[in-house]
Amino acid sequence: MAAVDTQTRTLISQSQLSRPRARVVYWVVLWALVALFALVFLFPLYWMFSSGLKTAAEVLQSPPSLVPAHPQAANYRHAWSDLDLGRFMLNTLMYAGGALAFQLVFDVSAAYALSKLRPVLGNVVLFMMLSTLMIPAMVLIIPQYLTALDVPFVHWDLLNTPWAIWLPSVANGFNIFILKRFFDSVPQDLLSAATIDGAGPLRTLWSVILPMSRPIIGVVSIFAVVNVWKDFLWPYLVLTDTSKMSINVGLYSLSGDGIPENVFMAALAMACVPTIVFFLIFQRNIMSGLTAGSLKG
Repeated sequence: MAAVDTQTRTLISQSQLSRPRARVVYWVVLWALVALFALVFLFPLYWMFSSGLKTAAEVLQSPPSLVPAHPQAANYRHAWSDLDLGRFMLNTLMYAGGALAFQLVFDVSAAYALSKLRPVLGNVVLFMMLSTLMIPAMVLIIPQYLTALDVPFVHWDLLNTPWAIWLPSVANGFNIFILKRFFDSVPQDLLSAATIDGAGPLRTLWSVILPMSRPIIGVVSIFAVVNVWKDFLWPYLVLTDTSKMSINVGLYSLSGDGIPENVFMAALAMACVPTIVFFLIFQRNIMSGLTAGSLKG
């Protein structure tokens, strides 16, 4: 007789699943839910990509058609060349790359200090960081804009510069918290062994902590890139120069210029491609990173 795994918790027990009728009902319900959720998440993407293949009249017709009657792949070529999507994507890539670099340097350093170096009043600093997560982002828009308009003491104007995107994203309380949670799970014996070998705090961080932290760093990187790529309101306020706009702001500024609906839908579809590809490549890192912080070494 096969041993029963008492650690596994499910809605239906193994004895109930052993009955033929219960097993059939279980799999039918499971696959129906999987199909329903897949439809809810994938249909908007299908609608956007298929609308980019339709004619302008077909996009606006009622009732709408699910499949393009005469697919026109040229809409995507026109959207890329006429709307200058390449420049908008390059700008957004630069903003996302800079935000990622700054967040990795400062957030990893802050989390490492709070987790392993344990400075005086470290818990107070962590509590203040976590308190910022309870403040709605909209409340901070005006003081943040005034700061970017005239940086205190140095009186720099950061509008229409990459620094207006990079600097506000550096101190991310959520990223620091999940990094600290992961660093807490790193055994102290490893750090003690590194100290005995003569490694200082920076050497220990570089040679011991970071190689073990690839999953959680991958998660932080994904959050940093996706947040910058999808953000609209803040780039809309600080990037008013057309040549420096991000992809979202650039498409919004062109939406009222008489661009056909099918070409605009093709542009929106292409704007989503980098984030979808980025997610598909690093989806394994997302799952492993989200669960890594809960494990103790």
